[in-house]
Amino acid sequence: MSALPHCPQCRSVLTYEDGIQLVCPECGHEWPKEAVPETRDARVIRDAHGTELRDGDTVTVIKDLKVKGSSLVVKVGTKVKNIRLADGDHDIDCKIDGIGAMGLKSEFVRKA
Repeated sequence: MSALPHCPQCRSVLTYEDGIQLVCPECGHEWPKEAVPETRDARVIRDAHGTELRDGDTVTVIKDLKVKGSSLVVKVGTKVKNIRLADGDHDIDCKIDGIGAMGLKSEFVRKA
């Protein structure tokens, strides 16, 4: 089995060759085989309003979020400083005062 690159749009591993093109069956994106594969650093994480996030940014929570396995809630307006971008379902690793280390999804924050 050949090692085909991941889809540059959705990062799916299910890409396949179709003539001179590579195709992603999950999102339907097509690109030429000769295209230079994107590096992992090129991944852009955006907040709920479409602003690009970077390591070290400060963000504000835009929705009450229940903390899994606890009765605690992260309230709307909570500022989170010095975020770290991560791979996976939860894009942001951070520490929240009074709660501790946790992961957040970028769709529930906005850049402060």
